[in-house]
Order: sequence, then structure tokens, then C-alpha cells
Amino acid sequence: MVNFLLERTVPLPLDEAWRRITRWRRHGEVVPLTAVRVVPPEPTRRGTLVVARSGLGPLSFDDPMEVTVWQPPEDGAPGRCRLEKRGRVVLGWAELEVRPGPGGRSRVVWREEIRLRLLPPLFDGVVRRSSRYVFGRALNRLLRSP
Repeated sequence: MVNFLLERTVPLPLDEAWRRITRWRRHGEVVPLTAVRVVPPEPTRRGTLVVARSGLGPLSFDDPMEVTVWQPPEDGAPGRCRLEKRGRVVLGWAELEVRPGPGGRSRVVWREEIRLRLLPPLFDGVVRRSSRYVFGRALNRLLRSP
């Protein structure tokens, strides 16, 4: 099992930072070899299923994630979303949070726990480093693009 934490402070209001990190299909554009579909398509709410399909050809797999907490920011209060991974290959959860930051900026926090079903714990270090790199770049790109 691998846990990692990503934090960014961005010059965006809370609602805009939230919108940028919860546009699920956009995650497919910023994570390599991944396409995302959402069921039902809009609006996101508790029970929404976000399915990331990753890989190439026969080496592809689905990473279905169910939204179990959906609390958009409101009136300056923080926003929080929790996704529970429900797949056969990838297990765990992800939490995305936006909260007020210094100087009117927003603080974005991405916490994730990943367990790859067929991978022994020996590889946890590699999974942690590669996840932080891939998802860190993805988070940066999501926050930079309107």
C-alpha cells in the first residue's frame, strides 16, 4: 500500500481551483495513456462513478472510482471530494481538497492511497515515487489550465 500527499498554493479563488481539479475528463488529458469517463456525466455528486482507463491495447485496465464525499467550497468554506477505488487492479482512495490559502490564494491538497492488487510491497517505493511524479505533474497542469 502506498500513500502520498501533494500540496499546491495557487492564485485562484476556491471555486475556480475546485472546478479545475474536479473536471474529471480533463484528468484523462493530463495523465499519460489515460482516458476518463463519468457516469452519470454531470453534475458530479455522491455516487458518481469516475472511470479512468489506463494503458495500451490489451495491457489496459479500468480504475473505477466512486465519489463518496462531495462537498464543493461554499461561502469561503473549504471543499472536499473523496473517491473510493473500486477496481480489480487498483484499490485505495483519493481525496481532493481546496481551502483558503495566504493572500487570497487557494491551497489544494491531493491525498491518495494506492494498492496494486498483483504487485508485492517490495515495489511500494517505486509506485510512490512514480505516482507522486505523474499525479504531481497532472495536478500542476489541471491548475494552470482554465
